[in-house]
Amino acid sequence: MQPEESDTLLSSDTYAVVSSWQATLFIGVVTVILGLIVSLHPSGSLNVIAVLLGILMILSGIFHLIRVFDKAEPHRVWLGIAGLLFVVIGVVLIRHLHLTVAIVGLIIGITWIIQGLTALIAGFSGGSRAGNGWWIFFGIVSLIAGIVVVATPVSAVTVLAVLIGIWFIVMGLFEIVAAFVIRRAASAMSSTRRSAGEEAAAL
Repeated sequence: MQPEESDTLLSSDTYAVVSSWQATLFIGVVTVILGLIVSLHPSGSLNVIAVLLGILMILSGIFHLIRVFDKAEPHRVWLGIAGLLFVVIGVVLIRHLHLTVAIVGLIIGITWIIQGLTALIAGFSGGSRAGNGWWIFFGIVSLIAGIVVVATPVSAVTVLAVLIGIWFIVMGLFEIVAAFVIRRAASAMSSTRRSAGEEAAAL
């Protein structure tokens, strides 16, 4: 291999690794910032999510209403009704953010209750199923958590938002540490290959 080719491979590999650690560092910093925002302002973060849900419903309703004017559409009446309902629901979600957060909490709680009941049924029904105890334990925990969330949806969702924010912060810190580890590995790789290239050129 010629020295020029070696230098080209070295520079391209080094650039790829440097870009990798920079991207990892950027993702880590952004994740930490998002985690801090959600943890310190859970109510505001939930309101933003509620507004986004409302906007999504309104856009979906407008899309359905536009399809009403397509003469080739066989279900124009139902599309018009669905579009109007989506727009109305979207406006209600945006105008009543507290209600939207409560609905999100209810959906999460009901999902956990159904998940817990399913896990309990799976645990008690399988006589030879491996890990029945874990299925039953998971079902009980999921069922209790679902009942708590359904009982107090707004407070429960706020607590969940704080926990999610803390999780984002932890994951972001891991990403930042990983970025500096990649950077150190890139420096070591660059030094090793540069030494190898100099020895090859000397020969």
